[in-house]
Amino acid sequence: MGGLLFVGSSGGHLAQMLSMSAWWKHRERAWVTFNTPDAASALDGEQVTWAFHPTTRNPLNALRNLWLSCLVLRRQRPDAVISTGAGVALPFFLMAKLSGIPTIYVEVYDRIDSQTLTGKLCRPLSSAFCVQWEEQLECYPGATVIGPLL
Repeated sequence: MGGLLFVGSSGGHLAQMLSMSAWWKHRERAWVTFNTPDAASALDGEQVTWAFHPTTRNPLNALRNLWLSCLVLRRQRPDAVISTGAGVALPFFLMAKLSGIPTIYVEVYDRIDSQTLTGKLCRPLSSAFCVQWEEQLECYPGATVIGPLL
């Protein structure tokens, strides 16, 4: 397949990835998120793989998503994996890193003065780490400021 693989939780994380449509709308792409009404509606007509949730403090779903990441990355061989978090990003970033697939993490817009857990865990696995506010550079020195997505 190639193209871009967007991985993230539904709700605000998905909304931030969708807001980048000017960048991705003419590219081949696929999505991994949770099967929630907002995600199903927003991604109608898109290629979607539904991930297992909840991910917070759920070791079984973390393992399921790790296995899912192996299957999806092997089947789709994306050119890059992009995420705004949250927990579902980690297994995909780990397997992408091990597979030599570039990863781009965009820290969420609403966490300005502290790191998110997913940001902290995914940063070492990221080919590019982006923030939306200059203030976030205090938490993530050396990150790339891309400006607010929403």
